[in-house]
Amino acid sequence: MVKPCLFRSLDMNNSQNPLSLKQGHLSLVRTPLDLKSPPHLPFSFLHLLSPLSNMCGISAIILADPQAMVCADLFESLGLLQHRGQDAAGIVTSGPKGRLFQCKGNGMVRDVFDEKQLARLIGSMGTGHVRYPTAGSSSMSEAQPFYVNSPYGIVFAHNGNLTNTHELRTFLDKIAHRHINTDSDSEVLLNILANNLQKTGKFRINEEDIFTAIKDLYSQCRGGYACVAMIAGFGIIGFRDPHGIRPLVLGRRKSAAGYDYMFASESVALDALGFTDIEDVKPGEAIIITREQLSRRQLVSTNAITPCIFEYVYFARQDSIIDGISVYKARLSMGEALANEVKRSFGDKLDIDVVIPVPDTARAAAIQLSHKLNIVFREGFNKNRYVGRTFIMPGQETRLKNVRRKLNAMALEFQDKNVLLVDDSIVRGTTSKEIIQMARDAGANKVYFASCAPGIRYPNVYGIDMPTRKELVAHGRTDEEVATAIGADKVIFQRLDDLVESVRRYNPEIKKFDTSVFDCHYVTGDVDEDYMTSLEGERNDEVLKIANGDNESVGLFNSFSK
Repeated sequence: MVKPCLFRSLDMNNSQNPLSLKQGHLSLVRTPLDLKSPPHLPFSFLHLLSPLSNMCGISAIILADPQAMVCADLFESLGLLQHRGQDAAGIVTSGPKGRLFQCKGNGMVRDVFDEKQLARLIGSMGTGHVRYPTAGSSSMSEAQPFYVNSPYGIVFAHNGNLTNTHELRTFLDKIAHRHINTDSDSEVLLNILANNLQKTGKFRINEEDIFTAIKDLYSQCRGGYACVAMIAGFGIIGFRDPHGIRPLVLGRRKSAAGYDYMFASESVALDALGFTDIEDVKPGEAIIITREQLSRRQLVSTNAITPCIFEYVYFARQDSIIDGISVYKARLSMGEALANEVKRSFGDKLDIDVVIPVPDTARAAAIQLSHKLNIVFREGFNKNRYVGRTFIMPGQETRLKNVRRKLNAMALEFQDKNVLLVDDSIVRGTTSKEIIQMARDAGANKVYFASCAPGIRYPNVYGIDMPTRKELVAHGRTDEEVATAIGADKVIFQRLDDLVESVRRYNPEIKKFDTSVFDCHYVTGDVDEDYMTSLEGERNDEVLKIANGDNESVGLFNSFSK
């Protein structure tokens, strides 16, 4: 039985809302956030989502030696985060006298940067960003990091999505009088921060001013966001939304001149570059790093961290540790729990000859599942690693073509066998359907399909560009109907409680995760049916076919060239 989605919401006419509407205008009301319980007042969202909602990778580095070049480390960090985004990449560095140098463009990291371009990125501190294909546009102008010259020269990179973008844009236009040049909510976040810093009216700012500006930002911006920023000639900044939905980690590395510091989306980027003492940036915390000191402050008090559970299911690299949880161990645990669900589903008649993973994220879970079921494990698909992820590709026709380019079935592992395919999740079902057909074409007798995640029935609004509800194969369908839709003899979904426990067991201090794509419980409490309707207008495949230009936005000189 598929349950309907019930939404919680906020009252935009209530004076206690940090961005309240008064007589048709948007005013800032500085109020503390109460995160102990979700907002309970009624509010109708209408067209509040920007066309871009990114799952991205971010990094920021400051070297102890002011004469050193940070570009090589930033380049390596983006390569290590490439799995988080293959559509665009960018680096901005700060050199002598606070001068900024930029290179960003569409494509993989290796395609955007070459030796000559990296050599032009002068400076000992900088920020980097990788982006995957997003709804609305693949324009180079949407590539990050973003920059504003006033005040102080701020560079900004962001992973996540705001849920009150429209009202923030109204505020920036009508009240703050700041121009937004793209459709990205990352630029909105940047300008909110810039506007808050502008209020100081100072010739030069200090850490206290930055903390105050970010605290105000927390009261203004809702959604899931992990952010890194750089102020020209000053230092780097990292902060994370009060719910901790999107990940951000910090580490340091000893050098001859002192300690280098680095922020990144995942610990794997820090590990590979020799950074140690790695820790998570806490939800609602801001950290400011200059060459003189590291300053940190908990700006929003919260007892509840709710990380996105899909990081552990799919997006994060398995050698990363996020919020104290090993992604690899979590996936092994998912496999154990899924084995129990397979047993419950099949009962005494477990007619499975072989367990085969869908590469790559499901491999660890499939190995553990086969071990627990005492069924042979085999690699049945050979993966072409140079084709991007399919469910995030802009347009259904492109996705369908790329599934078979991405995988090749080895007939010797399928011929005359009852096969249990194990994948991390089922989203649109297009990839799953093609893979199942490939297994049948390779000679499989029966094809069962097991998902490490429950059925994805609702869109993600916190930074994963998932499809609309009607494009999600599990939305409004039973497990049996999903099996029919994708051509499987049986579909086995992980139970939500089992998935949560598989991850939570490695850090019991985390009581809840963002599981909104499975249960429609949006932890920020501000998503309703009007919001969903607007979201679906932005994300459907027809919209993705429109306005995919390469127009460059006004800003820093961009050294990228093809």
